[in-house]
Amino acid sequence: MAGATPMAATTPVNVYGPPLSTAVSRVLACLLEKDAPFQLIPVNMAKGEHKSPDYLKIQPFGQVPAFQDQSINLFESRAICRYVCDQYASQGYRGLYGTNPLVKASIDQWIEAEGQSFSPPSSLLVFQLVFAPRMKIKQDENVINQNVEKLSKVLDVYEKRLGESRFLAGDEFTLADLSHLPNAQYLVNGTDKGELFNARKNVARWWDEISTRDSWKKVVEMQNSPPA
Repeated sequence: MAGATPMAATTPVNVYGPPLSTAVSRVLACLLEKDAPFQLIPVNMAKGEHKSPDYLKIQPFGQVPAFQDQSINLFESRAICRYVCDQYASQGYRGLYGTNPLVKASIDQWIEAEGQSFSPPSSLLVFQLVFAPRMKIKQDENVINQNVEKLSKVLDVYEKRLGESRFLAGDEFTLADLSHLPNAQYLVNGTDKGELFNARKNVARWWDEISTRDSWKKVVEMQNSPPA
């Protein structure tokens, strides 16, 4: 029937990749918010499994996550999250991607802000401060300092916005807020740069609220669990 609301999903979708990946954890949080059944399938990147011919059929760039819903293959975490919200609109938290075009447009603009303004400096900081030491790679202090400055300017904009509304896209938690969780989690809880968030009153209040959602706490548990 045209225009019908998608039925609640019963067949699990497949998510490929480690929960420690910021992009994978974004998708996992979205699936949990929507009460969508899923299977997390490990990808051993150290062994090059993400470059295997079979994996490249799902994710042509050889990155994580890859996503399968029966015959549908998707990549890019933000696109996957939008699909999940639309496909499972009738279940879980229904306001995650808005309920009308105007609200969705506001959510989309802040998802774009996350992808284009917040993610570049925060991702470089996560790599330099969290993953480089684990990989025995020398940290680049110039890169760190430059991106602390860039992220500070982004968070100044967020501070103003979050003084006007409870969340980025309005007064309800949405995909726009969820998209920030992975990088912010590493920076606040895994580095000495947490003050970038905590020193800004409105950003700190926002972070405390979004990071304590049950869905995200479950993702963090998955990140902290040893591989099966």
